[in-house]
Amino acid sequence: MYRLLTAAALLAGLWACAEPQRPAQTPADETRAAEARPMGTLGLNAAHMDPDVRPQDDFFTYVNGGWVETTEIPPDRSRWGSFDELTERAEEDVLAILAEAAADTTAPAGSDTRKIGDLFTSFMDDATINSRGMAPLADALADIDALDSHAALAAYWGNTRRTRSTAPLGFTVGQDQAQSDRYITIVGQSGLGLPDREYYLARDERSRLLLARYQAHITELFMLAGLSEPGQAARRVVEVETGIAEAHWTRVQNRDRTATYNPMSLRALTDMAPGFDWQAYFAAGDLGDIESLVVRQPDYLQKLAQWHQELSLEHWQDYHRYHLLRSFAPYLPAAFAEAHFDFFGRTLNGQPEMRLRERRGVALVQSVLGFMVGKAYVERHFQPEAQARMDAMVANLLVAFGQAIDELEWMTEQTKREAHAKLALFNTKIGYPDVWRDYDCVHIDAADLVGNLLRSAACEHERNVNRLGQPIDREEWFITPQTVNAYYAPSMNEIVFPAAILQPPFFNVEADDAINYGAIGAVIGHEITHGFDDQGRRSDGEGNLRDWWTSEDAEQFSARAQRMVEQYNAYQPIEDMTINGALTLGENIADLGGLRVAYRAYQLSLDGQPAPVIDGYDGSQRFFLGFGQIWRIKYREEALRRQLMTGPHSPGPYRVRGVLSNMPEFYAAFDVEPGDELYRPEDERVRIW
Repeated sequence: MYRLLTAAALLAGLWACAEPQRPAQTPADETRAAEARPMGTLGLNAAHMDPDVRPQDDFFTYVNGGWVETTEIPPDRSRWGSFDELTERAEEDVLAILAEAAADTTAPAGSDTRKIGDLFTSFMDDATINSRGMAPLADALADIDALDSHAALAAYWGNTRRTRSTAPLGFTVGQDQAQSDRYITIVGQSGLGLPDREYYLARDERSRLLLARYQAHITELFMLAGLSEPGQAARRVVEVETGIAEAHWTRVQNRDRTATYNPMSLRALTDMAPGFDWQAYFAAGDLGDIESLVVRQPDYLQKLAQWHQELSLEHWQDYHRYHLLRSFAPYLPAAFAEAHFDFFGRTLNGQPEMRLRERRGVALVQSVLGFMVGKAYVERHFQPEAQARMDAMVANLLVAFGQAIDELEWMTEQTKREAHAKLALFNTKIGYPDVWRDYDCVHIDAADLVGNLLRSAACEHERNVNRLGQPIDREEWFITPQTVNAYYAPSMNEIVFPAAILQPPFFNVEADDAINYGAIGAVIGHEITHGFDDQGRRSDGEGNLRDWWTSEDAEQFSARAQRMVEQYNAYQPIEDMTINGALTLGENIADLGGLRVAYRAYQLSLDGQPAPVIDGYDGSQRFFLGFGQIWRIKYREEALRRQLMTGPHSPGPYRVRGVLSNMPEFYAAFDVEPGDELYRPEDERVRIW
């Protein structure tokens, strides 16, 4: 699969990408009805709580301990939590849409219904898939066999975006971070089969064993495909990927928006990284006439340009055969799909069972025709009343953030004026796009699953490269309405909240304002704060990379950010692993700043009137209860290890503990005192926004 940083990957999201959804009969079935209906006037499921735990010591368990104790992670999941429960609900709704479309024999050819139904049918027709075997990949494998020079290899790499394969580098066309009113080509590192470079380079016993299992997985795919000398070929693939990993930038390095923004001409790139046919590479990707581009990791491209010639074509051919098989294994006969799941599901994430086929079909259709499905989803499931209430809450939080800027003692007036100017230009999108994505160029054949995927990839490639020279599409969304997430796009300077997240426990039209401000209010505040986190602060209100900070204020910000890094570095979710405070810094800043501004906005919503006491909780306490419940989650150990190694977000329990230990408002609400486990001395608490 193509892995270069895409436009969507430049976003600052609320949660990591959801893992594959689970089948019917889930714990979500029990919580869905309970949370969708009014829960008194509280908006909180008391059965999820553990009253035997003191909130001053462990607020996550106080709010979620009952749920943690009684909930089992479903067998086809590596984690289970509030995001997964809502994703399950959205998937059930989408499955109904797909099943109806597949059964509709009267839908005209080329219509949305026919396309959605035929794509779902092509995946569900396992008899045809099994009977065709490897035949759908015959031409693609022949292209790899035909590679007869390193010059031909460069052209092949330029074409991989169109073929759903991968290469050690890749490109996309996205907004120019320093000139946000234009599109530009962006090129950078890619090419690994495992989630991160550390999987190849770590020398501990667990890591070495996992790498050996990965090589065995590659061998199995080669054997299933009938390729010669599968064991030796698999060894060569691991050699190639280890070399790539050694040159890769780390995830912390890749967070740096300034270091990864290196504009240059194609001629300058050729001079900087000689030994690779850059002209052939970009021409194969339909970008032969580009004049300027952005390089994300310059020294990686320099090393790759030289190193790729040192490896034999046999190494590269084995590498590309594997990645072709890896990309299409879930859509080939059952033995390939099981082999793919056995490693990437069971071994890598600790997931005991594969999802039911119909659920995998939902994921497939959403990956190909996501916004077409989203249009039908919104028509059936978006609550219009949510729009108006969200509009009011967003407006209130923007006011609250402006007030918070004014009260910062450490920031000079000059930088405050710039911060206000950026805040005034924030754009907000709620629910669904005003303009839906066009899929006219995708031809869907109910009897040709692999062909559907290839045609879709070619269509998306064409859509992407055709942006060059065009005005910025301000109507574009980077995630679908049925996605349970939210994001801030720095080059757009906008915050986006899809329809699917506007449900309990994040947003409950029956709950009082305290609960909603603590839940969806914290989400809104989180995304606003991303515009001012350690990377978001580098852009101005127009979305352009620009240093609008005085040197004094930048130093003050960095000192506070470093204290937050050190705080989270000290958390140890697993005995031999801690949170990476540098990797998670942006999300941790957004969590803390977001909850602070949400609390302020809640106080503004009271308009000077006292909040009622409901079920024994005052308004401030209900606010924090609303926040705590949205982070309920359980992990399998393998998934938690992967989260700690690669994820930009802290694990759910620490998103609660880390934030609340820095908030005086929480201390006042629950009488937190010295000696309590969540207590931090006042001079150790972090406040940035």
